[in-house]
Amino acid sequence: MRPVEQWIWLPKEAYPEYQTNCFSLEVPGSNEFKEYAVVALTGEYHFLKPIESVSLRFSGDTAFALYCNSKHIASGPATGGGDFCELYREEALPQYYATKLELTQEEQPEFAEGEISFYAQVRMAPVRMFDYSRGHGGFFLTAHIRFTDGTKKMVFTDESWKAQRLSAYVAPNRFDNSIAKELPVAAEKVFNIWHCEDSPIPSCVEWELKPQGSRLVIPAGEKATAIMPFDMVYAGYLTATAVTQSRLDVKVYFREREEEGTLEELTFVKDGYYRGLGLQSAGCFYVEAQNSGNEEAEVSLALIVTHYPVGECAVTKTSDVELNQVLKVCMHTVKMCRQTIHLDSPRHCEPLACAGDYYVQTMMTAMTFGDLRLSSFDIRRIAEMLRYRDGRMFHSNYMMIWVEMLWDVYRFTGEKELLNDCEDALTVVLDKFATYLGDNGILETPPNFMFVDWLSPDGISLHRPPKALGQTCLNMFYYGALMTSQKIYETLEEPAMAAMRRRQAETLHDAILENLYDSERKLFFEGLNTPTPEKLVYFYMPQNVEKRYYRKHANILAAYFGFFDKETCRDLLSRIIEDDELGPVQIYFAHFLLEAVYRNGLCEEYTRRILEQWKEPVREFAKGLPEGFYLPDETYTFDYSHGWGGAPAYALPLALSGLEIVEPGYKKIRLHPTLLGLEYADVQIPTPFGMIELNLRAGKEPKVTLPEGVTLV
Repeated sequence: MRPVEQWIWLPKEAYPEYQTNCFSLEVPGSNEFKEYAVVALTGEYHFLKPIESVSLRFSGDTAFALYCNSKHIASGPATGGGDFCELYREEALPQYYATKLELTQEEQPEFAEGEISFYAQVRMAPVRMFDYSRGHGGFFLTAHIRFTDGTKKMVFTDESWKAQRLSAYVAPNRFDNSIAKELPVAAEKVFNIWHCEDSPIPSCVEWELKPQGSRLVIPAGEKATAIMPFDMVYAGYLTATAVTQSRLDVKVYFREREEEGTLEELTFVKDGYYRGLGLQSAGCFYVEAQNSGNEEAEVSLALIVTHYPVGECAVTKTSDVELNQVLKVCMHTVKMCRQTIHLDSPRHCEPLACAGDYYVQTMMTAMTFGDLRLSSFDIRRIAEMLRYRDGRMFHSNYMMIWVEMLWDVYRFTGEKELLNDCEDALTVVLDKFATYLGDNGILETPPNFMFVDWLSPDGISLHRPPKALGQTCLNMFYYGALMTSQKIYETLEEPAMAAMRRRQAETLHDAILENLYDSERKLFFEGLNTPTPEKLVYFYMPQNVEKRYYRKHANILAAYFGFFDKETCRDLLSRIIEDDELGPVQIYFAHFLLEAVYRNGLCEEYTRRILEQWKEPVREFAKGLPEGFYLPDETYTFDYSHGWGGAPAYALPLALSGLEIVEPGYKKIRLHPTLLGLEYADVQIPTPFGMIELNLRAGKEPKVTLPEGVTLV
């Protein structure tokens, strides 16, 4: 039986301008925010007998904070994720999600008196890239109430609820309580265009964090400035409490480091409270406050920190103090990037199109927090987009990385249902890529060759490279996806499909070797120099260049995917690591380098050497991870909350333990512990059964503790 979803909103006749909105920030004209509104929706219930518990199901468009009996219980929704709008300007995808929550009398003392009130502060219109709308303001809540006498009752959002436009929220990141309040009116039912599926993840946790010097007192007629630092870079929502009898203008800049930062502007002409609804990333607040009145005023600021909930947390500690600090920063940053979807960073807030970022974060999570439900949800949401978009999303490389992510999450969790759920999307995307093959047997006509890395050799961006700088990497990712899909189809007991993908992989392997490999230098070059057909050329697919490029990226991927036998892959890796003329790789692509080193048995030689690159940026700024080791060009400004740079959190415990998952879900494993030249290391690895623990000391036999359910073979 389908759950009840009775959506409500501001009445159309009284508020015609605040009904519909664009579904994404990237739709042309959406940044004008003409339809922006924040609405309070309130429902109150009084029963003559005590309430034992309440089961809730709810969602809202586009963002909301929900309170029960004045206590915050959830924010949301779990977003649909979305893609970059270059591909889907015309419509929103039909994927929206509702959260389920159980409340008890222990959590809500008012239940004992039969009292229950709901307050939802709902923002319509997307304001960040990851925001996702179905194009209409709305909120629904269904409550299944169980009383202590065993009887039950259901209540819904309906016309008995009150709706109030919060006029002080004049625009994204702009609040002004000098504007007259609007009176509450009866809410109006709206047609259900959402038809939500249940979100498989819990709501994000929220907690208040006050920066140093969070209270600012401003004398009459004066201006005050302050820097209010945090100990780390956090993701969250601004709150402000003002005490004033006249005009107080407050500007809060969210800085991660020294950059100008994003801004929220607040105006108070009387005492007031503000809670922001736009996610921010902050290592400190830089505050400017102007008191235009004749009396002293004050404002107190805080950040409502938000992130996906963390249960157990695996920690790896070594004799290298700086390396331990690197691991701490990596773990913290990925925690802040884990919201209702993985985010590249809470500053950028990119959509699910950036699956390469979220793959790295998934591998980090597997070795730290262990809870991969968010990754599974990301995989399923991407699969939904692939179904509706004929196997196409914005980043071509990332669609092939999605296949690796699908398999690896299965390896870690043993969740075969995930493979079943995504088999059709896997088939669609691989078949789509087959249409990009040229007469030479390699990928020649994809929509783009992006994303490779955050570098600009010869001033050419590897974010959107021409064929000569992106073709080989895309072909390697396609080859890897075909090989991985063979394992997926075998697991799903589809031998014919597995054999077909194997044949496709073998054919592609030979074509790559023939067209993209320099047998004299024994190196892959990054792509052919043949012209790109003009009909395919656009901003993200630039016309090709004449220069042949030899760089590390394609060669790393060849070793990563086992393109040659292991001895040849080892030789290739050793040569490219030692060859500075092949150029650098950035913090993102270092994940593939570290994994290639691990897969080819070169951890002792290179793992710690590669990890040394993280020490200097963490020495310079230990609050968060930078977007790269070096700026891709002089005009770019890094953010310092970028999860894709946290490869050490995965690579180090993996290398120290020598973990090999023999049977998915950690049911059977192999371990090959090594200290990598360290004096000692204590390694924890989370599994569905509990924590694997390794105690490694130089000159002593490793001590290994396994949870019940994990078998060492």
